[in-house]
Amino acid sequence: MSALVPAIAGAQEADASKNPTTLDRIEVTGSRIRQANLETSQPVVTMSRAEIQKQGFTSVADIVQNITATGSPAISRADALASGEDVGGQYVDLRNLGPQRTLVLIDGKRMGISSSGYSDLASIPSSIVERIEVLTDGASALYGSDAIAGVVNIITRKRFDGLEGSAYLGQYGQGDGNKEVYNFVIGQTGERGSITLGAEYSKEDPVFARDRDFTRYPNGRAHPYPDLGGANGGVRSNGWSAINQWGTLFDADGNAWTANRGTTDTSKLSNFHPTDGLADQANANEQMYLSTGLERRSVFANAEFDITDNLRAKADILYTDREATQQIAGYPFRSTGFSDRYPGDLTLKAGSAFNPLGIDADFYRRGWEVPRQTKSELTTYRFSGGLEGSFEFAGKTWDWDAGYLYNQNKGTKTGTGNLFLPNAEKALGPSFIDANGVARCGTAANPIDGCLAWNPLLGPDVTGPGSLNNKDLQKFLYLPTHDTSVTKTQVYSLNVSGSLATLPAGDLGLAMGYEHRKESAHYSPDALLQSGLSTDLAGSETQGGYSLDEFYVELAVPVLSDVTFAKELSFNIAGRYSDYNTFGDTTNGKFSLKWKPFDDLLIRGTYATGFRAPTVADLYGGVGESFDNYTDPCDTLFGSAVRNPQVATRCAANVPANFRQVASGGKPATGPNAQSDSAFLSGSNPLLTPETSKSTSIGFVYSPSWFGGFDIGLDWWKIKIEDVIAAETVTSILNNCYVLGINSACNRFVRDTDGQVVGVTRNLINAGYQETAGYDLNLSYRLADTRFGNFSFNWKTTYVDYLEYKRDNESTTPVEQRTGWVADGLSNFRVRSNFNADWSWGDFGASWGIRYYGGLKEECAYDLNGGAECNNPNYRSSYKGAVPVREVGSNTFHDVQVRYNTPWNATVALGANNVFDHTGQTMFSQPNGSFSYNGSFDIGRFVYMKYTQRF
Repeated sequence: MSALVPAIAGAQEADASKNPTTLDRIEVTGSRIRQANLETSQPVVTMSRAEIQKQGFTSVADIVQNITATGSPAISRADALASGEDVGGQYVDLRNLGPQRTLVLIDGKRMGISSSGYSDLASIPSSIVERIEVLTDGASALYGSDAIAGVVNIITRKRFDGLEGSAYLGQYGQGDGNKEVYNFVIGQTGERGSITLGAEYSKEDPVFARDRDFTRYPNGRAHPYPDLGGANGGVRSNGWSAINQWGTLFDADGNAWTANRGTTDTSKLSNFHPTDGLADQANANEQMYLSTGLERRSVFANAEFDITDNLRAKADILYTDREATQQIAGYPFRSTGFSDRYPGDLTLKAGSAFNPLGIDADFYRRGWEVPRQTKSELTTYRFSGGLEGSFEFAGKTWDWDAGYLYNQNKGTKTGTGNLFLPNAEKALGPSFIDANGVARCGTAANPIDGCLAWNPLLGPDVTGPGSLNNKDLQKFLYLPTHDTSVTKTQVYSLNVSGSLATLPAGDLGLAMGYEHRKESAHYSPDALLQSGLSTDLAGSETQGGYSLDEFYVELAVPVLSDVTFAKELSFNIAGRYSDYNTFGDTTNGKFSLKWKPFDDLLIRGTYATGFRAPTVADLYGGVGESFDNYTDPCDTLFGSAVRNPQVATRCAANVPANFRQVASGGKPATGPNAQSDSAFLSGSNPLLTPETSKSTSIGFVYSPSWFGGFDIGLDWWKIKIEDVIAAETVTSILNNCYVLGINSACNRFVRDTDGQVVGVTRNLINAGYQETAGYDLNLSYRLADTRFGNFSFNWKTTYVDYLEYKRDNESTTPVEQRTGWVADGLSNFRVRSNFNADWSWGDFGASWGIRYYGGLKEECAYDLNGGAECNNPNYRSSYKGAVPVREVGSNTFHDVQVRYNTPWNATVALGANNVFDHTGQTMFSQPNGSFSYNGSFDIGRFVYMKYTQRF
């Protein structure tokens, strides 16, 4: 998949007939000093364009996500229930430390970020990419904030000659999820300059959860029914919704009645039956997208012109319009669900033409006819321009560049499928059916103009007065919302690099520079959402910005050269001073060492300090609502109180006996991590300070001369982040109170008279730490010019020794060990490994890829005393004590591609990702998605064809 040392296409091409040969000085990710030697003291993984073309992935995000050092996607395309400004984008997360801690560059310059600090890789067209360099090491000393976990540098195509067009078509074996990509690149290079233009269009159709057997039902293939009760080991479903699509009415005695299937007359109770807790439930998965749709249009260009032999002007532009669409089931409306935010009366009134009881009655009903959709559009405008050149000073060549970067992201989110509560109240009031069979509000003697009556008791399979199948009624009840966002990044920079002196072991290199950066963001939810009058989550504005000045310096110091046990010995020192107008200043440094005892062996190591500044959303974000997934430790089915007497004693002071956590829909939760029935609040904190980090790595690269074509590299790494900026989860706050006995945590939530958690506010704080360490192993072997063709093999593995997280600064709070666990919805694989084999013979070629993901543990949702779905019931955690655990095994996906270079200068490739159609296990914790299936995994065999024509 990638080389141990970057392959720089075109940078070192030279005519062997000319003597002497002059190697171009280039800048490699991880150092600002231009040099001809590409071997670095830091671990850099590089994927060339040729290697990228041998994969079946169409987006830059998918390509980067395939690197073993990346963690779980922050917002996967299977995360249908995700909300907020960043939904619809694709983000990279190195080391599972969060995408806001991975710095993304384009040609060495920052990408624009959202108000939360996320860089959207979906805005980068794949046709623009020449190569991708990934520095898996801290680099704040060189690049500033956010480079805690590493740096992803997208190098774009330049000095392109000719015309190239490409088409990519593919779909899953189930006949859905169609993907199509069309692009072209045209360019011309002359003696004094070059220009490259390109455009790309891509579209990926959504995939419905109902079209895969592993996501068709809320709890996977083994549980297709709403509730299995005591059968099959007491397995229960926690995803089927008691709020059905036929409507359920409550009489004065609290009895529940559901309209008979197909009935068109709900004015008579004889057309109802007592609600069946099993049969009268809705499977929300039938309407949800398993994979969101994505459409992108991009135009890009770059140009450079040599004004003189030592002065060059450069500029590049990028325009991208990205659109992503989510869909989830229609809103589960409850007449009693908005008493905390809406002062009106949402009961079905006694005077309604559809009310069979003759009294104001409570009801619930899912809006099956109007699924909720969110269309997220993001338009990116990016310009970078400047001058660069070289000069001679004291007999040494120095390089310099001065530039300006402007990046603007404009976003629009359009939401449909949520009800406008004032109109719903009117539609549920007194009503009548006019002479034309139209259900109207009010009475025949005094109708309400412009108001249509709603019959929430009818099923979606019928039409008639008050039916939601009426488009006019849909328009009256369901008002669309439009959120807008604008983020801007501006950077002014000046850089100089060269050689201070020539020492016995080589040149003493120096790089230094200055940057002035401005970040601003404005995210404005629709006025309807801010009013709280919609069934959608309420939100408020995020608006603010900050600016900073930074100075950096880097020294490359050669110590020894061409002596015994030191073919080369050198070290690199870098430091960066950053002055923010928000929190003040910070200084960070980095030291790295490169030692070659002999030609075949390179030993390297680094130590660095880093930081991440609070984002605009961290500092100036408004308060927002969310229906969180959480586990109440006081629950008497699956909570810690079941097994821990101390927890049970603490809970007894706050909750009644036999307490059960209520989930969304007002029914008892049947497993941990259930979605809340009440909206909780989260907000920003203008007093936040930066996160700080320390990172260390040491490793080697061995290329034995006695075994030509073979390389092995091994690096140990460790990263620790302190003063982590985070909002604690509801589960962690409850655990701190009841499991750990921290009294201060007990004041951070509110329970009602029934013991249910109805209020939690989670402000962002600097607290606790994250620490992770592990190993990266890289093996490659190139066997060229055999009678059977050329062969190459590459095997990369990342092994995570540990990933620790401490949520607060309480001395009594134990540390969470997350390696190999699903935690906070993310998969923390201990092992990720990729093996790639490639064969070429003349114009023919083929490649085989293997992607391996290690096993995971999750808390048992069912069978707490052991059984088929709780295979480790006696597990103990230092964080939670006795925790019944379910362990699932590893997963492996195989990819294949065959290709042919035609006589007419084209390449045809056929391939399949996940060629054996492997599916992962059911996981009730829903890692990286909204389904009981891991959102990091393939959802079927994907077959594709790719055609590239060159002129």
